[in-house]
Amino acid sequence: MVPAKSTERMRKVGPYGVDTLPLVCAEARSPVADAAGRGPAASAGVPAAPAACRGALTERARLHWSRGDGGDPAALAEEFLAAHGLPLHDLTRPATAQHGTGVCGAALYLSAAAGALLAGAPTGAPEPAPALPDLAVVVYEHGPTRAARPGPPPPWWLGDWVESWTPGQHAAAVDAVRAAIGRGDVYQSNLVGHAAAPYTGDPLPALSRLGALPGARYGGVLTGDGWAIGCASPETLVEVTDGQVITRPIKGTRPATAAGRAELLTSAKERAEHIMIVDLERNDLARIARTGTVVVDDLFAVRRWCDLWQAESTVRAAAADGLGLADLLRATCPGGSVTGAPKLAALAQINALEPVGRGASMGALGWVAPGHVDLGLTIRTAAADGQRLHTWAGGGITWDSDAHAEVAEAAGKTAPVRATLAGR
Repeated sequence: MVPAKSTERMRKVGPYGVDTLPLVCAEARSPVADAAGRGPAASAGVPAAPAACRGALTERARLHWSRGDGGDPAALAEEFLAAHGLPLHDLTRPATAQHGTGVCGAALYLSAAAGALLAGAPTGAPEPAPALPDLAVVVYEHGPTRAARPGPPPPWWLGDWVESWTPGQHAAAVDAVRAAIGRGDVYQSNLVGHAAAPYTGDPLPALSRLGALPGARYGGVLTGDGWAIGCASPETLVEVTDGQVITRPIKGTRPATAAGRAELLTSAKERAEHIMIVDLERNDLARIARTGTVVVDDLFAVRRWCDLWQAESTVRAAAADGLGLADLLRATCPGGSVTGAPKLAALAQINALEPVGRGASMGALGWVAPGHVDLGLTIRTAAADGQRLHTWAGGGITWDSDAHAEVAEAAGKTAPVRATLAGR
């Protein structure tokens, strides 16, 4: 067992050597550190938490892990949850948790780099926000939440965004992927760019606004000591309920106009890109499914997120007997719609071409409880450290990709995120 990092004050050692928060914390915490349902973070909610739990969650235990700690983050998460009353060793068993008493569930966050590690791939370039852990598990129970600190919030100021690569460098990376496709190295690879902006004030209201955007199926905020993640993702990485495993990959984007919808529906390039990822997700689920149960329920359905049309499919399977959380994470992380196909070859391309790590983006964030997992893919996601806000955006590259169009698509995806963070 890899020991968990101590990331907060006033901790005591709990089962398995992990750090456990006292149930009552009398000391005020910094604005970016409020993960226990106190203060501004309480109004944001934990992504994918049940409606009955929102507004009534009190943090009971917490685990942070980073790649430098060594070990297997999937196994560590499963064992930590079991030690705190959330056994997820067999997701095919009926849920037995009772809401209103004791532990009700947990938030689970896994970075894209941790997902690459689970897949046996390179973990990418240095992270632009190293304060963020690669794994965070926060166990909650129902209880009274602490009221927000009195007085007006500090003034919010967000500075100019600085990109980690120029449009020209982004376009060159697209051309490099196309060359790799021409050589037969990959069929498709996803490229993601990063930007950061300085800020002053409390970032939690801005991240909460992000989580409230229309279509944010996994909208919410998760915070820790010196970091915070705001998510507005519409995409299901993996959901398990009553032994059924579901993923809903999103590939294909156009402006949310009548012309944009028609263009998306008739684009051979977007449909080919999408079908490749659906096939990849079918293969991922087949690794953990009963033989012959993988089906596509909904193919290339066009749905709206903010000012964009996106194409989404639904892939479903019956979980293999004894499927646990660790094996589920190993099979599905990192998500195929943000890697490419074949997945390992695409991850090697990503490692070679992206100038900085993917941080909080393109990972997993959501809610777990006995017999139930609901994790979103962290697209449309921002993160705060003590000095800067960070955003990421990108898209899938195929042989038919136009470099300038791909740069424009990434800008279109990140525009509503940045406008919301700025308060516009």
